[in-house]
Amino acid sequence: GQDMVHPNTHVNMAQSTNDTIPSATHLAIAPRLDKIVCEAEKLADAFDAKAKAFEHIVKVGRTCWQDALPVTLGQEFSGFASAIRRQARALKALRPGCFELIMGGNAVGTGLGAQPGYMDAFYKAISAELGESVRPNPNLFDGFQNSDFILTVSGAVKTIAATLSKICKDLRLMSSGPRAGWMEINLPACAPGSSIMPGKINPTVPEMVIQIGHQVCGNDVAITMAIDEGELDLNVWDATFYKCLFENLQLVGEEIVILRRDCVEGITANESRCKEEAESSIALSTVVAATFGYPKGVEVAHYCEKHRCNVKDAVVAMGLMTQEQAEILVDPFLMANPEKMAPIVARFKKELGILI
Repeated sequence: GQDMVHPNTHVNMAQSTNDTIPSATHLAIAPRLDKIVCEAEKLADAFDAKAKAFEHIVKVGRTCWQDALPVTLGQEFSGFASAIRRQARALKALRPGCFELIMGGNAVGTGLGAQPGYMDAFYKAISAELGESVRPNPNLFDGFQNSDFILTVSGAVKTIAATLSKICKDLRLMSSGPRAGWMEINLPACAPGSSIMPGKINPTVPEMVIQIGHQVCGNDVAITMAIDEGELDLNVWDATFYKCLFENLQLVGEEIVILRRDCVEGITANESRCKEEAESSIALSTVVAATFGYPKGVEVAHYCEKHRCNVKDAVVAMGLMTQEQAEILVDPFLMANPEKMAPIVARFKKELGILI
């Protein structure tokens, strides 16, 4: 009686885990990508809202951890939003690959053991059930041999994780203080403070994102190694790359929600501190270089260092500009808008007869 229904002959129907596991895994990636894309777009919206709110706040830009030309806080936050939207688009573009399967190839891609008509019936049924256009890999042997789609997805997930980590490092620096740091922005407090230093509130959400970035990058290395180890007609190290990929998908999908909800939406700006930094930056001497030539800009920068003054006072003291001219030209907010700045500099040079 036990042989009337045989588990292999009648239930398994000669099908192999070699095609079912990769096929099921591909399908399972899609909703996780969908979640990340959806939450990434919400996070980008949150950064865009802050960019709009901060568009009038000028601050000193920084390159190589040194003072650079002015930017607005809104411009910086718009960059954050743009980067996240770009990563979301890259992830969304991978979605169709989740529905390209090797189901029906059986053990090595030949399909031996499958009943006639099986593949057509399977793809028709699964497409109807999921409401998606599920299709077989155009070359089943390629599909069995190579799992590079998993590596591509992992790379895209790593990219957004690294981008989020970089942004959070920026937020951490910009909020440093509250007295001895940059103090440009305030992050919401998610903890009561240090157990030993009263009033010290750590940027716990950005630091969580940074740590997740470490883990995601580590998992991506493991995925790369597992895919590289695949040999001949099947990669048998799929447990490694599936485990690592789905961990990354979960980590990134959940961290984006927390970052938006518990950090970005509650960020406020220290406008006076940003303005003070921008107006005191010696990098404003760049406008002198653009007007009078680079050597004169260097002279102004050295004058500021020697006399411990700002650029606006230096150009007046050195007789390069009147106080009224300095008020117009040495304006950090104007410098953050090159389209408005360029014609003003050109007019000033024309009035003085400066030819460079």
